[in-house]
This record gives sequence, C-alpha cells and structure tokens, in this order.
Amino acid sequence: MFTVALAKGALLKDSVSMFLRVGLDFSEVLAPSNRQLMVPSACGKAKALLVRNGDVPVYVSYGQAQLGVVGYDVLKEHQLPVANLVDLGFGTCHMSVAVKATSGYESASSLPANCRVASKFTNCARAFFEEIDLPVELVHLNGSVELGPITGMAEAIVDLVATGRTLRDNGLVEIDELFHSSARLVGHPLSLRLDNGDLQKIIEAIQTQTLTN
Repeated sequence: MFTVALAKGALLKDSVSMFLRVGLDFSEVLAPSNRQLMVPSACGKAKALLVRNGDVPVYVSYGQAQLGVVGYDVLKEHQLPVANLVDLGFGTCHMSVAVKATSGYESASSLPANCRVASKFTNCARAFFEEIDLPVELVHLNGSVELGPITGMAEAIVDLVATGRTLRDNGLVEIDELFHSSARLVGHPLSLRLDNGDLQKIIEAIQTQTLTN
C-alpha cells in the first residue's frame, strides 16, 4: 500500500476525480461528515492524507507520502526535493504583481526602488525582482495581501490570480506576470526508484488520462 497526499481546498475535488478515473477511490474524503485526515481507498491499494496545500511537498519529500497533488506555485515557493511528474491541467491560475488602480504604475519595473511589496510567496517574489534587477523590501503576509496597497503599507503585491475578481473588487490591477500555475502530480524520488510497479502504473494511467483530456 502506498500513500497519496491530497491538498484540502480548491484542488481536492478534481484530485479525487482524477484518482477515481485511474482506479483509486478516495471519494470518502469529500463526504461532509468526514473528519479523518487519513482515508484508505475503497479498493485498499492506497491511502490518502488530507493536508494543507503547502504541506503536500513536505510529506512527499520526507517519504510519508509517495505521491501528492499540489499547485505549481507551492513547488516554486518551497523548492523541496520532490519529482514533478505530471501537469494535471486543473487548478489553473497565475502569479502576478498588482498595484492600486490609481497608482499609475504600468509594469513591475516602473515601481520605485526599495518600495515595499507584500506577498505570501516571498521566495517567488524575491526571485522575480532580482531577475528584473529591482531592489524591494518584501513583507510576508499570511492573509489578505490586497490590504497592503489599500492601507499604504506596501506599494505592490505578488499573489496568485485566478479570475481577478478579488483584485478588481479591491481597486487593484495586475501590472506584471511571474508564471502560470496548475496542479501537479509529484512523487518521492527514492520511492519512485524502489517502486515495484504499483506507483508507475498509476503515474502512467494519469499521464495517459491527462493527454486525452
């Protein structure tokens, strides 16, 4: 039996549907009455760990889960030693730089040097601003980063954007894009090397399914 780390939240329903199509039924995790954090598949071949999105690569990198589903944004931010196996094509969004609509800034490079930028994704933000050679002061926030420019604490934010509605509702606009993100199937490298075939069958089935969708 192997273990799959599933992210709670926006990716969970699509993740469960994907595994169901390749023979692993974790649908119990979607039941409103479920309070278990470790749930066996209906066929008994695997079990699922229900964890926060940011914790998926942690459990996989330590080998407590052999496979996992996580957003590419999390992989970019944390840079943990996991194998990025398949782009699953759901949970699509992008990482952007945004400012107040009234700010007058048209791109990230037009921001003033050493200005404050708020983000949950400070590693991604740091790499981006270093690439465009703009020194900034990064402010790490865990909650609503949109409040940074609204309150005047930060000139800009770096955050994930799906529909853009939250930005618009708070008077913010995108001025630059860092990268696109989607859900990824990841694996524990050593487990993949020692695999007796069970993991590879699932990976290949998911790859085939993704290519045909």
